[in-house]
Amino acid sequence: MITSKSSTPQRAVHDPRLKTQFFPQRAVQDSRLKTQFFMMNKQQVRAVVEALLLAAENPVSEGRLQAVLGEETSPEMIGDALRALELEYAGEARGIHLVRIAGGYQLRTNPAFGDQIRHFFESQPVRLSRAAMETLAIVAYRQPLTRAEIEDVRGVNSSGVLSTLRDCDLVDIVGQLDDIGKPHLYGTTPRFLEFFGLDALSDLPTLEASELEALIEMHSDSEVPETTALTTKDAEPTEV
Repeated sequence: MITSKSSTPQRAVHDPRLKTQFFPQRAVQDSRLKTQFFMMNKQQVRAVVEALLLAAENPVSEGRLQAVLGEETSPEMIGDALRALELEYAGEARGIHLVRIAGGYQLRTNPAFGDQIRHFFESQPVRLSRAAMETLAIVAYRQPLTRAEIEDVRGVNSSGVLSTLRDCDLVDIVGQLDDIGKPHLYGTTPRFLEFFGLDALSDLPTLEASELEALIEMHSDSEVPETTALTTKDAEPTEV
């Protein structure tokens, strides 16, 4: 039996130009599908970012979000998602705001509803004593510094107050001085920034008149009640 060469099955050749040439409507449809997929992807990124911020106990940086979402999600998309959420949660009529704080982003309740929230939890706001506020201000403005340097300013033993501030996660050991005995160096923590509603230490009030006035202003802005502030002579050593 003789088989003609022309009867041999030929492999089909796919040329993408043919689809555009002979099926222009389908080409437009494919383009719309790609655009729709991109838009859905942006919405998904926004939803994931929102979920991560809601689940996080501490402020989340853009770098951390990038690490979680992976390289396939561009920094621009993460930035767009954060800006969209900021706009969505903006306004006095919203119960939650997205705020930039401590170098990251955090979902926080609207300060206007603070009284209702405190009543809901039936708990008292955190109160810091005069000695604690004094020590905290010294550390915040002069960090890093040793306990001896703090006591030189205050004029009293500060070991108990430093221990209390460390328990509150407002102050911690950030290093050691390269000197005899290698004393600990103290500095503020990210929790300190959150506590006073600051994004960075550079946002601390400028000491124009005195540390006392600056601390009073800072403390009143953070709505932490019943706090007396800086003094260098009247504080009791046992006050925490």
